[in-house]
Amino acid sequence: MRLGIDAMGGDFAPAEPVMGALAAGSLLGEDDQIVLIGDKSAIHPLLDGEPGWERFIRIEHAPQVVGMDEAPVESLRQKPNSSIARMAELGAWGEVDAVISAGNTGACVAACQMRLRRLRGVHRPGIAIVIPTFYGPVVMCDVGANVNCRPSHLYQYAVMASEYARGMCGVPSPRVGLLSIGAEDAKGTALVKETRALLRGDPHLRFVGNVEGRDIFRDVCDVVVVEGFVGNVALKLMEGLAEGLFQSLLAELGRSGAGMADELKSSVATIKGKYDFNAYGGAPLLGVNGICIICHGASQRRAITNAVQAACEFANARINERITERIERGQGPADG
Repeated sequence: MRLGIDAMGGDFAPAEPVMGALAAGSLLGEDDQIVLIGDKSAIHPLLDGEPGWERFIRIEHAPQVVGMDEAPVESLRQKPNSSIARMAELGAWGEVDAVISAGNTGACVAACQMRLRRLRGVHRPGIAIVIPTFYGPVVMCDVGANVNCRPSHLYQYAVMASEYARGMCGVPSPRVGLLSIGAEDAKGTALVKETRALLRGDPHLRFVGNVEGRDIFRDVCDVVVVEGFVGNVALKLMEGLAEGLFQSLLAELGRSGAGMADELKSSVATIKGKYDFNAYGGAPLLGVNGICIICHGASQRRAITNAVQAACEFANARINERITERIERGQGPADG
């Protein structure tokens, strides 16, 4: 497998993406390759002291960088030789089998939609995340790829996320919930109400109805469907809440005495690790005709390494084939 990594993307680029790629070497087979995409003058000094990197790493020069705060589509037009644009091109040309970036999410989504295009029958790609809960993983889609959704888009997010939950999370019959402000049918926007009718009309979906934000952690559903604006807000809220809770817990343990803190330190660290985005690597952009893993902007080397593993698992699970087969078998409403 050939994996293209945006070496210039993220808060800690290029050092962390490059070091993560190096660490991923232990996961690769003899015929596998990592293509680091970015400014050669910035990448080479990081590799020169590492023996054997030439065995599995190739550098693709891309002198321009899309900043994290730049407008996605405009930046791609103004910077055709950016690492993100070049990465998507390599994917479209078949020179890499998967692309990975911790850079500007909007630019990555736009580049992959324009270059890789969409899977057959898919209206809009969506970013799916796996939320760890006490009862098991919950897949949420979309968390930022599409903020102007139609009911047909949300319907397909349910289909795609269900196949992802089956193939990657081992959930044989995923329960699908539609995020809303109440469980009652009368609750929600027009978008939610129209989407609910589509989800109920598909006998192949195990639709459980509207769910509230708190239900995500209550073993009510395995898949949460949401439009990208609200999904991204929910994602950032969960990240901040988890970080704040662990900070408060550690501070309280420190005030309780060294003995108790030492006794519980290992357990707290284990739980915290389950909510660390670096452990998951990144989130797939479901619906594009290829494999795209989008990493957190603050990703460090462990996240990049785990993103490589996630891309390989995505390919082995045949997620794109599953999505295409499912959409063609039970074609949803026309995109109109």
